[in-house]
Amino acid sequence: MRVLLTGHQGYLGTVMAPVLTAAGHEVVGLDAGLFADCVLGPPPEDPRGHRVDLRDVTAEHVAGVDAVIHLAALSNDPLGSLAPELTYDINHHASVRLARLARDAGVRRFLYASTCSVYGAAGGGDLVAEDAPLRPVTPYAESKVRVEDDLHALADGDFSPVFMRNATAFGYSPRLRADIVLNNLVGHALLSGEVLVLSDGTPWRPLVHAADIARAFSAALTAPRAAVHDRAFNIGSEVNNVTVAEIAEQVAEAVSGAKVVITGETGADPRSYRVDFSRFRAAVPGFECAWTVKQGAVELADAYRKFDLTREDFEQRFTRLAVLRAASVAGAVDDTLRWRR
Repeated sequence: MRVLLTGHQGYLGTVMAPVLTAAGHEVVGLDAGLFADCVLGPPPEDPRGHRVDLRDVTAEHVAGVDAVIHLAALSNDPLGSLAPELTYDINHHASVRLARLARDAGVRRFLYASTCSVYGAAGGGDLVAEDAPLRPVTPYAESKVRVEDDLHALADGDFSPVFMRNATAFGYSPRLRADIVLNNLVGHALLSGEVLVLSDGTPWRPLVHAADIARAFSAALTAPRAAVHDRAFNIGSEVNNVTVAEIAEQVAEAVSGAKVVITGETGADPRSYRVDFSRFRAAVPGFECAWTVKQGAVELADAYRKFDLTREDFEQRFTRLAVLRAASVAGAVDDTLRWRR
């Protein structure tokens, strides 16, 4: 299968591309390259691809493609809140435009990287399944809800959108992100000796390893159409439904000598939810997530030590908001986050 993978030079895309290739697919990448240099460890071997802004995709980019895996986005809540209008322009409008171009080009399957943060303020009571009310509390999560709605309207007998609602990712990727919770806490623990939690530690978070996300997308790519057509799936494992305080304790176990410090200075985070992941396991028999939070914390600590993670890199090069601010100050990108030529 010829697969267009958007965001192939991002945190998840860099892990996913080799998984798809190993499964026998021909992978073609598409990425603006904003984070292509955010590498920790040996440089990854990218598939051939297009260096293009998502907002500038044309029919030529989807010609001859059997399926699209769409990861590219402004990719977390702080970044989305910095420039909500850009979040909607890129994450929402450009994503739907890509889907229309793909459908018109005869693409059969469109796997969309959504997020469990669409449940936002669901609370930590019962597990939330895919039919639960959506309560996004950030522009990032709201943009994901809007794309799901618009892709649903595009679904027909020949075009199958699939909504992959990923839990919060963690784990080592050659293109690291330090601004997601487990990756961040492990870095703080190693660099400062403290597992620093700014909230009160009570919010629930569902977590999933980047490699398990890659395996889930690979499985959904070839699953029977009837099992996945126009359906939403939570991607993760119930064992990784944990509170932020529990994540911190796992990090302290993985980083010898680190102390958990819960400041509570930001109060209780309204984003709190525990998630039911059984629908995807039923649709794709045999799929199970392989990684626990504890295993991920150990993996990250080992990688950070092996590749000599520095505080400057941790706080700047591997934090998405800092990367874009630095590029803007340097004049490398304009106010709309497009490269200056």
